[in-house]
Amino acid sequence: MRLRLTALLLTLLISTAHATPAPQPVDIPLASGVLHAQLYKPEGAGPFPTVIALHGCGGLGGHSDPVLPRYRDWAERLLKAGNAVLLPDSYGSRELGPQCRVREMHVKARRERVADIAASRAWLMKQAWVAHDRVSLIGWANGASALLWAVRPQSAARDLSPDFRAAIAFYPDCRISAGLGWSTRVPTLVLIGADDDVSSPPACRQMVDGARGRSALARIVVYPGADHDFDRANMPLHAAAGSRDAAAPERDDFGMDAEAHAESQKDVARWLAR
Repeated sequence: MRLRLTALLLTLLISTAHATPAPQPVDIPLASGVLHAQLYKPEGAGPFPTVIALHGCGGLGGHSDPVLPRYRDWAERLLKAGNAVLLPDSYGSRELGPQCRVREMHVKARRERVADIAASRAWLMKQAWVAHDRVSLIGWANGASALLWAVRPQSAARDLSPDFRAAIAFYPDCRISAGLGWSTRVPTLVLIGADDDVSSPPACRQMVDGARGRSALARIVVYPGADHDFDRANMPLHAAAGSRDAAAPERDDFGMDAEAHAESQKDVARWLAR
C-alpha cells in the first residue's frame, strides 16, 4: 500500500513539473546595457501570439524566484492558452530592488520602462517563433502606467513591423495621463477595482472617456468592491501602511478579490482573442 502511495505521489510530482515549465532567461540589447527577461514559450516552432508582461513597482522576481507568483500565475495561464510570454525585468537589469517606497524613481514609467517595451518588441520581431502581428502588452500598476505611455500615438515605432495588437493595463496610475489628454493607437483595456485607493478609478475613467472619438478603441472595467492588487492570488486584503513588504505600495489597502480576479481572467482572455 505504501509503495502504491509513493508511486502515486511521484507521478503527481512529475506531472506537476511538466505542467509548470520553468521560464527561459533571455538578454535583450538596450541602447545602454542589457535588459534581462524571462520567457515562457510553448513547445514547437510557432509562430505564437506573444505577450510582453510588465511587472509592478515590486519588481519581477524575488531572492530565489526569477518570477514572482503573481506574474508566474498569469504567465502560465497565458501559456496554456497558446501564448508565449516575455517578462522584462526593468529593475533587476539595472541592479535595483523594489521601487515602491523609494522617494526618487531612477527608472521612470514614461522613460526607461517605455524604452524597455520598445527593446522587447524589437527583439521579438527578430524571432521566427513569434507571430509578429499578434504581439500584445499587459502590465500591472507601474508596469501598466508604462504601458499607457507606450501605446500613445507619439510613441509609435518608426519601423515597418506590425504594431502591438492589444494592451491590457491592470490598475495603472491614470492621473497624469488623464490630465494630458491621453489617447491610444492600440486597442487598450484598463482593469481597476472600484475601491482602489492607490491608483485612481475616477482618473482612469476620465482618461478612457476623454479618448473617445480621437483614439483607437479604449475601454475600462471597474470591479465593484475590489482594491489595488485584486488579482494577486493568495494575498489577503490588508493595509499597506502596516506592511513590512518593501514591494507593497506606500499607502492604503491592497489585496486579492476572488470575484474580480476571476472576472479579470475572462476579460483578459476575451481582449486578447479579439
